[in-house]
Amino acid sequence: MLALTGYAVLVGGDDGGEAAGKSRGTPSASSSAPASPAPSYTTPKDWTEPARWAALPRGERTDKYGSEVGYPHTTEGAVAMGVSATNTSVEPGQDASDGQMRVYRSYLSAADHSAEAEKRNEQAGRQTDQQVRRQMGVPADGALPAGSYVRTTVIGFKVLKESKDEVSFWLLGRVVTKKGELEKESTEYIRSLMGAVWESGDWRLSGIATARAQEQQAGVSKPGMAVPGDAKFNEYGWVAIREAS
Repeated sequence: MLALTGYAVLVGGDDGGEAAGKSRGTPSASSSAPASPAPSYTTPKDWTEPARWAALPRGERTDKYGSEVGYPHTTEGAVAMGVSATNTSVEPGQDASDGQMRVYRSYLSAADHSAEAEKRNEQAGRQTDQQVRRQMGVPADGALPAGSYVRTTVIGFKVLKESKDEVSFWLLGRVVTKKGELEKESTEYIRSLMGAVWESGDWRLSGIATARAQEQQAGVSKPGMAVPGDAKFNEYGWVAIREAS
């Protein structure tokens, strides 16, 4: 698994982010977060309508780093910020280091900003770039192959705990990798746990809030992974994400 959020790396956040299985030649969007091997997942052929959908709010504006910010002071506003921080793309002209630092600068709580944290994020981004290149079988330097990418998109969420100024939630996502224009896509599914706090008029990802969420989750089974359309998606309590207008 190559796609990471800068936030997850900053807090050392292997919260239980896991990858579930691979499928080949599947067209899609994609998603990000720390990940580790998990039992394989196969999408069923029969469609079961998700029991719950959410059209998450958009940010009010775009900041100087190209990130949507200014989310509403609601639970769905917190989740929407987490989704925006997680959705990323690595492709020719857009590497993982860029995305790593964008998340750090746009979405991290002030308590998680420091010279050391910034350095860790920069290093993590470079390491991810090298992993991407090794996976694609290309040199350590130079442009990525035309038509190649690692795209990440969140496809569902599950709120763990909510209050006025702090929300913790699971994100369920898809990571799609393509090594070149004539290559087939490879798809993996991931989940990650995040904590957000309301700070300076917006939602921010917080290491302290995430640590609290991890403590709440300790000894409790993580939600199973299934995509929208699979009956187990409802069984596991996920909310599907619909594009906001």
